Amino acid sequence: MNINENYQNLEESYLFSTVAKKVNEFIQKNPDKKVIRLGIGDVTLPLCKAVVDALHKAVDEMGIQATFRGYGPEQGYDFLREAVQRYYLKRNVQLELDEIFISDGAKSDLGNILDIFSKDNTVLVPDPVYPVYVDTNVMAGRKVIFADANGENEFLPLPDESVKADIIYICSPNNPTGAVYNKEQLKKWVDYALKNRAVILFDAAYECFVSDDSLPRSIYEIEGAKECAIEFCSLSKTAGFTGTRCGYTIVPKALGKLNKFWLRRQTTKFNGVPYIIQRGAEAVFSEKGQAEIKENIGYYKENAKVISDTLEQCNIWHVGGKHSPYIWLKCPNNMTSWDFFDYLLENIQVVGTPGSGFGKNGEGYFRLTSFGSKENTIEAMQRFKKLFS
Repeated sequence: MNINENYQNLEESYLFSTVAKKVNEFIQKNPDKKVIRLGIGDVTLPLCKAVVDALHKAVDEMGIQATFRGYGPEQGYDFLREAVQRYYLKRNVQLELDEIFISDGAKSDLGNILDIFSKDNTVLVPDPVYPVYVDTNVMAGRKVIFADANGENEFLPLPDESVKADIIYICSPNNPTGAVYNKEQLKKWVDYALKNRAVILFDAAYECFVSDDSLPRSIYEIEGAKECAIEFCSLSKTAGFTGTRCGYTIVPKALGKLNKFWLRRQTTKFNGVPYIIQRGAEAVFSEKGQAEIKENIGYYKENAKVISDTLEQCNIWHVGGKHSPYIWLKCPNNMTSWDFFDYLLENIQVVGTPGSGFGKNGEGYFRLTSFGSKENTIEAMQRFKKLFS
């Protein structure tokens, strides 16, 4: 028996465990002080009523012989795929039903999609980056190179013609930076992929936060993208499905064998998302569901505006927040990411995420999220003003 030695090459991830340890130690020493957490990337508002009603109805169906469901189609029930199809059509993106695959979330598919690619591919990811992109490729032994995202390009790197890559990861709106590509910028990536016969893995998990019609919410709004891109989306941030688990992946037939390969992979290794969850997900795309989740997204975006406005008042450079739940700020006074973390915790008891945990280019930066309560967000920013004004 031989083990996969590539796992030895994974860097230990101490980011969130270290954050938790530091916060817990502070609370034990200072039980009278209120700590406000703005580092969490998890939603806090509950599922909307339309979804909950659909879940209840589906549960009842599972208790009746005539409507009970056993194994479902691995690629998802037609009723949900049709709902996703209509959702894309509203943005003038036409998809065939068998290009849509229902999953238990974007994170799973972003890792699992690599099953259909050779280990010989060179992978390009931005730095700083969502760790899953890097780690899943390291596990497979692929060569990983980085696109330089930094303050000068506002954390939106563009293709370098001298660099050759086979698989390209793009996340827009971005986690962790909150930066959003416009159509012209994405077109450059599409053209690069087509020229180099590469595939783009486009993470659109935060597309629901984009409120400017001139900004793309899907890469398929870009000409030529269906010939070079696979899109991943999640209902986690869109509709609070972080604990319910449902998403979808688009693999266009224009990608040739990849559509059939992904279908074959899913039917072999995946039993599909539970019927009950898919009925809840279907309700997300209903008229009532869309109205209700829009209110929730608006709540988080208001929080983001409060954070962004405060940082502007304090003359702290940042990106994100406008079309994203994440705000990525430059640490004042040239502090390191962890020094700034300690400074905020000790002085105003506000917790965020050190940017260095997302890659070397994250050093000197810091991530705040808008997923907290409105009251806590306002209070945290009042503390910011006192500290930095």
